[in-house]
Amino acid sequence: MAQYPDLILGIDGGGSHTIAVLAERASNGRILGRGEAGPSNIQSVGDAALRALEEAIAGTFANTGRARGSVAAAVLGLAGVDHPDAVKVIRAWAERFGLADRLKVENDSVLLLAAGTPQGWGLAVVAGTGSIAFARNRDGRMERSGGWGYVLGDEGSAYSLGLGGLRAVARASDGSAPATILTRTLLARMNLREPLEMIEAVYRGDWDRARIATLAPLVGEAAESGDAVAAGIVALQARLLAETVVAAARKVELPRDRVPLALTGGPILNGQHYREHFLSALRKLDLNPDPVALVHDPVEGAIRIARELA
Repeated sequence: MAQYPDLILGIDGGGSHTIAVLAERASNGRILGRGEAGPSNIQSVGDAALRALEEAIAGTFANTGRARGSVAAAVLGLAGVDHPDAVKVIRAWAERFGLADRLKVENDSVLLLAAGTPQGWGLAVVAGTGSIAFARNRDGRMERSGGWGYVLGDEGSAYSLGLGGLRAVARASDGSAPATILTRTLLARMNLREPLEMIEAVYRGDWDRARIATLAPLVGEAAESGDAVAAGIVALQARLLAETVVAAARKVELPRDRVPLALTGGPILNGQHYREHFLSALRKLDLNPDPVALVHDPVEGAIRIARELA
């Protein structure tokens, strides 16, 4: 296997996709190549997570015209590695794969702190397919809230927003809740004719967790257009996410004012309306973030950490 002592590798893996970048160890970590693959949350997709990691890594080497090889240091920021057993699986795979001389496996929120806060402390919030909040104080103590997965938690995530929309359509069809334009917009996106067809699409079709999460933007658009039902879903999920963040901050006794906040995930990055609801909910809970950074490419945080590791 080729050896690249002058290169480092950063990986950001979540519930919907995996991004790997190859960078120079020197030159401020200049990125040379990039590869992408499917989800690598080992708790959600099992061994498919390892295959996604391999695919993304292979892609980044191919994009630089290099044979795959071992680098000086690799940092993997992955959703679903909070349990020690999950970390052991990833580390064992990395050793078999010949990934790097030095390896660090962290939750993907750690990348956010590195990429989106001035000094590496503060709050990191992922609101993508799933959701989680991390808090780190100036002394380096870190705690988390959320990250329980789509059955037990994921409040404020794209999945929760999309699922809230589907439930609203079902209840409106029953007559137990108000009518909503989500009935028209969600059924059209799912290529369904009537609400009852959602049963087969969700339970026996291909509308799984990841696809339901893609409905979140439609819920946000309906809320912005004035649909009261959709507005209620957005407000609820924003408040629940804010409560999760405040809980994490409380665990490490972060200050309530001027605490750095790094944000990523589709609903937060792409939905200004939803983001404003979330930030407003934080302030109502007496937490005032500043600065607030929107991190579009958390993998840059992995490269920063990898340079230090190397």
